Amino acid sequence: MLRRNARNRTCHYRDIINFDDSTSPAMRVCNSFWNRENQNLQTSQDVDDLIMGMASQIAEREDNIIVEDLRDYMYGPLKFSRSDLVALTIQRGRDSGLPSYNQARAAFDLPPVRWEEINPQLKSTSHQLFRDLAELYGSDISKLELFPGGLLESFGAPGPLFSAIILDQFQRIRDGDRYWFENKKNGLFTVEEVQAIRRTTFHDVVLAVTSAQSGDIQNNVFLWMEGDPCPQPEQVNATTLHPCINGTSRDYFEGSLLGFSVTVAALFLFPPVSFLLAYMVAFYRKSKFNRYQRKRSMADSSGEPAAYEWQGPRQSLQPVGLEVDMQNRRLQVTDCSGSVLRSLSLPSQGHLDALLSRDRRRRALLLKVPKEYDLVLFFEDESKRSHFMGQLGSDRSVGSQVVRAREVREQDLLKEAVTREQRAQIVETFFRHTFAKILEIDKRDAGDLSSVSSRRTREVLQCELTKMEFAHALGLKPDSLFVESMFTLADKDGNGYLSCQELLDIVVFFMKGSPEDKSKQMFTMHDIDGNGFLSKDEFSRLLRSFIEISNSCLSKSQAEQAIEAMLTAAGFDDKEQITWEDFHFLLRDHEKELRFAQLNIKGMEILLKRNHPLSPQPSFITTAKNISKTEGEGLRMRMGKKAGSYSAKVYLKPTRERYRRSQVQQRIQQFKRFVENYRRHIVCLAIIYSITAGVTLERCYHYGLQADDTGIPETTAVGIVVSRGSAAAVSFLFPYMLLTVCRNLITLARETFLNRYIPFDSAIDLHRWMAMSAIILTVIHSLGHVVNVYILSISNLSILACLFPKVFANDGFELPQQWSWWLFKTVPGLTGVLLLLVLALMYVFASQYFRHISFRGFWVTHYLYIVLYILTVIHGSYGLIQEPRFHIFLIPPAVLFLVDKLISLNRKKVEIPVVKAELLPSGVTCLEFKRPQGFMYRSGQWVRVACLALGTDEYHPFTLTSAPHEETLSLHIRAVGPWTSKLRESYTPGSQEQLGAYPKLHLDGPFGEGHQEWTNFEVSVLVGGGIGVTPFASILKDLVFKSSIKFKIQCKKVYFIWVTRTQKQFEWVSDIIREVEEMDAQDLVSVHIYITQLAEKFDLRTTMLYICERNFQKVMNRSLFTGLRSITHFGRPPLLSFFSSLQEVHPEVSKIGVFSCGPPGLTKNVEKACQRMNKRDQAHFIHHYENF
Repeated sequence: MLRRNARNRTCHYRDIINFDDSTSPAMRVCNSFWNRENQNLQTSQDVDDLIMGMASQIAEREDNIIVEDLRDYMYGPLKFSRSDLVALTIQRGRDSGLPSYNQARAAFDLPPVRWEEINPQLKSTSHQLFRDLAELYGSDISKLELFPGGLLESFGAPGPLFSAIILDQFQRIRDGDRYWFENKKNGLFTVEEVQAIRRTTFHDVVLAVTSAQSGDIQNNVFLWMEGDPCPQPEQVNATTLHPCINGTSRDYFEGSLLGFSVTVAALFLFPPVSFLLAYMVAFYRKSKFNRYQRKRSMADSSGEPAAYEWQGPRQSLQPVGLEVDMQNRRLQVTDCSGSVLRSLSLPSQGHLDALLSRDRRRRALLLKVPKEYDLVLFFEDESKRSHFMGQLGSDRSVGSQVVRAREVREQDLLKEAVTREQRAQIVETFFRHTFAKILEIDKRDAGDLSSVSSRRTREVLQCELTKMEFAHALGLKPDSLFVESMFTLADKDGNGYLSCQELLDIVVFFMKGSPEDKSKQMFTMHDIDGNGFLSKDEFSRLLRSFIEISNSCLSKSQAEQAIEAMLTAAGFDDKEQITWEDFHFLLRDHEKELRFAQLNIKGMEILLKRNHPLSPQPSFITTAKNISKTEGEGLRMRMGKKAGSYSAKVYLKPTRERYRRSQVQQRIQQFKRFVENYRRHIVCLAIIYSITAGVTLERCYHYGLQADDTGIPETTAVGIVVSRGSAAAVSFLFPYMLLTVCRNLITLARETFLNRYIPFDSAIDLHRWMAMSAIILTVIHSLGHVVNVYILSISNLSILACLFPKVFANDGFELPQQWSWWLFKTVPGLTGVLLLLVLALMYVFASQYFRHISFRGFWVTHYLYIVLYILTVIHGSYGLIQEPRFHIFLIPPAVLFLVDKLISLNRKKVEIPVVKAELLPSGVTCLEFKRPQGFMYRSGQWVRVACLALGTDEYHPFTLTSAPHEETLSLHIRAVGPWTSKLRESYTPGSQEQLGAYPKLHLDGPFGEGHQEWTNFEVSVLVGGGIGVTPFASILKDLVFKSSIKFKIQCKKVYFIWVTRTQKQFEWVSDIIREVEEMDAQDLVSVHIYITQLAEKFDLRTTMLYICERNFQKVMNRSLFTGLRSITHFGRPPLLSFFSSLQEVHPEVSKIGVFSCGPPGLTKNVEKACQRMNKRDQAHFIHHYENF
């Protein structure tokens, strides 16, 4: 039956809807078989109608012709969209090794036959059919296959062979089934039930399972006879049916490409979106902190600001105070604390132009300031603006001055204003063209004015510097005595401004003049009465003008002491005035420095280096040549040191012969030293990434070559190999990353033999490396699954049921699940999307920039690691492709991590009272608190501190500044962010009065760091920058204490290098160093202080300050800046030269420990210096740096 009718119980035969929406009286096999989306079979009633129609269909008697529906148009799955059923059946027989037609007859005891004996009745009517068939097989009946032979002998019913086969099959089924209903031995059915089953016909089955009732169909449902119910209107044939359609294919992904692409793109946008979120959080935190600082500034000021200054389109309004002094014709702009920001001279002649806004509440005002940038003010309302204009004398004369006001729109007013930034560009171009004339710089380097507007060109060429701009170029305060003297000297016409020629004259003089000319010019500058002598007051003023450039590096008392020392050195004890010869004799020891001294202006040194790279550079580093023998002996005696114990060779450049090696030998030596320096790091990284590569390759090999029986590689080979290989690597990296943050266990392991093999100092660096590797592999894993989702979305359901029998059942539904089902309706898909979101948040907020701005954001998002591991466990537990394995990797490190957390939680429960809080300069807060019972630590270690009184439980890391022998613990915390600023505010006297006591702390630690290993080296170098000096305060106190009690330690010498912008920023460090100097009887510590506020490339100003420092140290036996016996230097430390000299001073030492803490730039420079020194065949420098 190749065509099917459909009717209902009322004998209504309905038409069939074809693919092209046309209708036919019946369904064709070629257009219906395998078509599980047949619109004619949507409900169970449709199936019932089809069965009833089949029972009433008039069919042809079985013949030997295979219709086209089963030959060329047999519908099949996937790539076999059209096939030939007869050809497939014959081929399957050949593949299965079935016997030939006559061999099969012999097997069933049937006699062999010849061609004409197969079916005599059919041969009598179809002679040509037998001739053609015999010709196909070469007239050899023994080659005739079973299937065509069986079909040939059928005529109205199966022939002898097919009848024997069918009978044999049914008998075997009956005899092999112990539950067969006729088997009386199984006792399942009674005799009556057996008889009832025998009487059951297919007619009874159809009535039982369909909606048909008795009388709707005939008793013999296989044959319709005259008189049976519902006669068919006419016999169906191919001419009345829709033709068989050609082979077609269906794109299961049709209509899904856009949604799939957008979703994948959205997944990859998680990091940018997280970055945007982090930026918003950082902006909010920064704005909140700025508002907090402004609020504090307002609270410290006397009252609310008079106005707000607008300084540019991209800058916020700054609250300012205004003071109008019409008597002296000055307008002073001050900040909230009262410090003068600008001092404007009001013209005594002419007009003062002002622009007033006429819209937006009429509160903006612009004052045009000739030869300077304009002053733009915003007032609270128009009345306050009018009051200020009244003070300036609007619409009335004040002397001969008249303020001319003009009203414009606020937008036009702001466009008209010359901002500070615009004025700075004009001044910069002015300086460039001035320097071009001095240094003979190419016009392009100076800044070409050809592309600049004529107005701006005129402004540059006519530009004259104010005293404030001149002071800014020198890097000094406008009210400095040095600026006053130098500006007066340069301003030859006395108009209060410096022209290009006036600036040229003074710069060239100090650049090319001789030491005698420079000293004579400085002498003349301060010889006020011009008599050729300097009185005591005039000499003091000269010295004070140079001392003032230290920008508060010296207190008033220190400055007076320096002046007294220089007066003594100048011989004022015996005379009332000195000549120029006396003054120049005072500078005799520093003629070299004075020769290279010049008047440096910002930007000039860059152009000078570019055009004169080989110009001599003065150096004020103390060397043996700079200290005479007698002077050195006297200095050592004054310092209380034994003769010969003091070494001034620390800064000598090494004089050893250079090793002559070829380039290849040098590279080999460098490689050997590199391996020696980082052998522990190399071994650990090799182990970790070898395991990572091993688990990755094992999974790739398994799914690429060994998992053929699962069928998955054949379906999505590339996707499954990439996704499973990367998943295995991530399963290892993510869990074992936990070990790098087990601070307590790492601290304990430092005290064991493991410290010789594992670089615990680099635990956080290793954490970052593993995290970055894991996120890269996660992205690769996601890309592999993108391929998998696409492949599985276009795979037939029968294939999916074979691949994933636990998930899919081949229920006859043809279409596979869409991509959205795989991503959002499965456990692996949904958890995978959530994991990508969690990872994006964690990684973005963990970046150095956002961690610095919003530590709270980093703290909160990094606690998502709990969600990360839970989702990862769930992600793999579904077992879609393989059995879960992530927990195997997770359990060992998770147990150790849990133990570490329990140790910290046990500590955090204890509240620690603060016994002393001191607010130090530069925003540093010193907290001294009780030492918890059993709290043991080593100098150089650090703790994490939380203060619940601030409304948050976040912990911040700080290094202990107390020594292990002290009874209390101390921290020095600098207020640089919201949390540290609030902490400082909570310990102010006002807060203490409100709370009645200091807020208590919660402590977690101590934790080990590389600085605690300073005792393992005979020579240690401590390099601290800014607040990074805190770990070394503990180390220095511990060293001196241990030496005072004769405690045996390996360390014999410690060099402490303190790099600070100004020593007044951290005066508490000076107190510690002073204490160390007093207790250091064995000369274990050598301290060198570098003040970076003053440039290492000295100009005239810093040269004179250096001379003051050296003369003061000679006379007073201590530094002018610090009050310490330690040497004070200007500029940044020459680390490479310093390390080179250490190799000469300590030739017997094979390893030197270098410990640095401070800004990233300082640590990087120390690391570079150590790497360069380690390329040599001398002492090995091992660098440790602090890292939280």
